[in-house]
Amino acid sequence: MAIRNIVKFGDEVLEKECRDVVKFDRRLHQLLDDMKETLADANGAGLAAPQVGVLRKLCVVDVGEGPIELINPEIIATDGEQTGLEGCLSNPGEWGIVTRPQKVTVRAQDRNGDWFEATGEDLCARAFCHEIDHLHGKLFTSRASRMLTPEELEELTAKEEQED
Repeated sequence: MAIRNIVKFGDEVLEKECRDVVKFDRRLHQLLDDMKETLADANGAGLAAPQVGVLRKLCVVDVGEGPIELINPEIIATDGEQTGLEGCLSNPGEWGIVTRPQKVTVRAQDRNGDWFEATGEDLCARAFCHEIDHLHGKLFTSRASRMLTPEELEELTAKEEQED
């Protein structure tokens, strides 16, 4: 396994539509393993293939319950609504207020090509939507009702540290 470089905002790869994964082979398994290691190293909730420079429809989500690999994912059901703070490993230090579904069910393939469904709520639902957006060239900044100023972010961080 290897830690890959995370593509940063401004790189055009982040704004492109990804292609379906059609080969479920050793190279795909290596990419998934590398992405899981990269995500853990970056301490994020999710990582999509274009964020490591690969224009394929796959992502990894880990909100503390172990990584979920989603290949060729599509959202098949949503319920409710949540509005909250969202950031991105490709936009370090940038945070915005984004409204997403409270509960999301996705249909995807696993690393062997078998189809499955996964349902996530709260942060997991947010991560599913965020990462699937990446596969379609959409960034959270385009969905944010507003971005936080550096002062607001600093104030929020200070408040969280006091609560801990």
